[in-house]
Amino acid sequence: MTTIAGAAIDGRGRLAAFWGGCLMVATGVLLHIPMFLACADMGYQMAGMPTDPGMVLGMALIVAGAVLSGWSLLPKNDSAVHLAPTLIVETDEAVRLNRRHLMLMAVLTLALVIDTMKPATLGFVTPGVAREYGLTKAVAALLPFTALTGTVIGSLVWGVLADLFGRRASILLAAIMFVGTAICGAMPSFAWNLVMCFLMGASAGGLMPIAYTLLAETIPARHRGWVLVLVGGLGLVGGYLAASTCSSLLIGHFGWRILWFLGLPTGVLLVTLNRFIPESPRFLILQGRQAEAAAVLQRLGSKVRVSSSAPPTSAQGAARAPVAAAGLWRVTLALTVTGLAWGLINFGLLLWLPGDLVAKGYSAATASGLLARSAFVALPTVALAALLYSRWSSKGALVAMLLITAAGLGAVLGLETGAGRGLLANPVLAIALLIVGSNGVIAVLLPYSAENYPLAMRGRGSGWIAGASKAGGLVAQGLSLAALVPALGLAAWMMAAPVAAAAVLVLLFGRETRGRALGDAGSVPGGALETL
Repeated sequence: MTTIAGAAIDGRGRLAAFWGGCLMVATGVLLHIPMFLACADMGYQMAGMPTDPGMVLGMALIVAGAVLSGWSLLPKNDSAVHLAPTLIVETDEAVRLNRRHLMLMAVLTLALVIDTMKPATLGFVTPGVAREYGLTKAVAALLPFTALTGTVIGSLVWGVLADLFGRRASILLAAIMFVGTAICGAMPSFAWNLVMCFLMGASAGGLMPIAYTLLAETIPARHRGWVLVLVGGLGLVGGYLAASTCSSLLIGHFGWRILWFLGLPTGVLLVTLNRFIPESPRFLILQGRQAEAAAVLQRLGSKVRVSSSAPPTSAQGAARAPVAAAGLWRVTLALTVTGLAWGLINFGLLLWLPGDLVAKGYSAATASGLLARSAFVALPTVALAALLYSRWSSKGALVAMLLITAAGLGAVLGLETGAGRGLLANPVLAIALLIVGSNGVIAVLLPYSAENYPLAMRGRGSGWIAGASKAGGLVAQGLSLAALVPALGLAAWMMAAPVAAAAVLVLLFGRETRGRALGDAGSVPGGALETL
């Protein structure tokens, strides 16, 4: 018996199906590259070109390969045997981070870099898309709008899949979709670009919250806070840095389409590193698969004790569930508003920045380089966010990142109005503040979400908050579609209100998770009570 993606694979058949499906998807993408290369003398512009037989065959291989790999990741029906309604999970947390923990952290950091890079690339490809297809700015805004719609749906759907079929299976399926959607770079029509960007967004939206959920359920409690924020922060800032760097280095030589083709090598790399991604032992225990959970925990240097009991029958015990549920709804409200505020900035203001810089006289390469340098300035602050989250206060760290975001909005406003003087007039500092704050918010928000939801609904809860963060982007891109994009100064004023509301709500309703049991806010009937 071989274990893959947290599901018991009976014999070699499903293992062969998984790798065979991955090979089919990768081959399907490769079949699109010859036509792209054939357009080199036209500046790699493919608008209006007919779809050749190789591309048609490639699309068929991608669809068939994704279905085959997805089937291989499904658990056997008889493996999903749930225990009693109330489950108490105790793990030995007095362990050090070992090599397997560190490899998991490294691979999931890479996964978050790849995940963040996809939507961050939208700001750099949209101007090229508009020029090649002869689109107005409002019509071109359909591209990021469609991609963000996919991320919202993907966050919700993948959250459900992670709770049903496993965290690891969901991550791998998202990675396979990453590979397949790389053919967006070869689509000859704008309509096909929209279709592929929607699917790209669905895969990108699904991976991020599940990665945080897996980390939260795998890393020992005493290390959980700083690991979650450090991995998340490095992945998020690294993704934006990778997108801006690749844009500045490649677009001038190969055009905007090359950025989509990067999904092939990055997605393949993530899939090949799947051996370093274990299934969550807590999820396995919830599914009644104690032997698999014990094997994972042994490799992680820990152990588990499981006991089950009937739900509380006393009036005091029965009253705890509504109180916990009410607290969870309040936290959900605060985190939802925070996610919406972040989405407005990350998929609104930051996506508008490249075009605004070009409009101010910067070349596309110079604008990309400026954003890349700003991301470099922001990178060291990830360690600060991790320190604040794990050593000071998880709730306080989120509020602090919101305040830094507000400072970034103020710096952008100063640049637009000419009120900035000296160092404050430096665009690198203004953009860096905005990137520091916004990336700090999302780096703290998603780990904080994972720590607030109980085991049985952690994937869905994290997915909801991740979806809210993309929904804010939908509002911003809706303004672009309606040709109502405000000047950056006005946009900074508009976005200050939701940022302020988010900070107030987190202060009022946010729970302090530092040093507390994972998910102890929601021990509702039918859920899981985790003691660590």
